Amino acid sequence: MIKDLLTLLAGFLSALLFFLSTIGIKLDWFTEDSISAFIWLLSAFITLVVNMYAVYKNTYVLTKKARIQKEELEKKGLK
Repeated sequence: MIKDLLTLLAGFLSALLFFLSTIGIKLDWFTEDSISAFIWLLSAFITLVVNMYAVYKNTYVLTKKARIQKEELEKKGLK
């Protein structure tokens, strides 16, 4: 789903670039290469956020309740 949304965003930015160039507005920094670079950056950022959330959820040392839960799981041999 995220890949689809990024593809739609890239398509919109490309259409915007085409529209601006047809009405005579030229932005030196707004090119197909800059759009691709932005989409890659956004994709990497989303991946980083998802992975950080997964690490956060799978680490049982962030709160007192989580530490107690980790200790109980270790006592029962489940972790």
